[in-house]
Amino acid sequence: MKSLGKVLITTAALFTAVSALADEWLRSIPDFELTDQNGKVHTLDDYKDYDFAVFYVQGVGCPIARIAVPNFREVRDEFASKNISFTMFNSNIQDNLARISREANEFGIDFPIMKDEGQKLAKALGVERTAEVFVINPRTQEVLFRGPINDQLGYETQRNEASEHYLKDALNSVLAGGVVDMDDVPDSKGCLVAIFDT
Repeated sequence: MKSLGKVLITTAALFTAVSALADEWLRSIPDFELTDQNGKVHTLDDYKDYDFAVFYVQGVGCPIARIAVPNFREVRDEFASKNISFTMFNSNIQDNLARISREANEFGIDFPIMKDEGQKLAKALGVERTAEVFVINPRTQEVLFRGPINDQLGYETQRNEASEHYLKDALNSVLAGGVVDMDDVPDSKGCLVAIFDT
């Protein structure tokens, strides 16, 4: 009986540790006030009329972040009839609004790109790389999904077609009232976002 008790205690501790890791991975989004490349100020309150908001981590000069934009646009267009907002933010210290605006114009990025001054969003969400997406419930501030858009892009590979559509699947799941199984979602591939303590 003693060994059974130890097994149960160990299992419970392991479950608690896994739950804590999941909670750490899917954090909540804080209130924010950030300006995009067109001079528009965005706050979390601006998104509360949407059922969900999707945020994409953009970075000037990052090849993967650039190449993934059409995939992000495709998801936006597919869910156009749903009450979902699609926005980008840039947390790179070296990127200012002028550089972000030039990047958007040069590569036809037709999304607002908020400049994450002070890396407030990046620190709160645990951002590590560009081209990662976050699905947010803007009313509860919960992060419901984080990960890559799909499996088309890698560090030294690019498939002609994606075989896994993580963002689309996540949106379909939350729209149906379900929960995304993050165990099935790999880490995002993208350029490292250096986070600085202030």
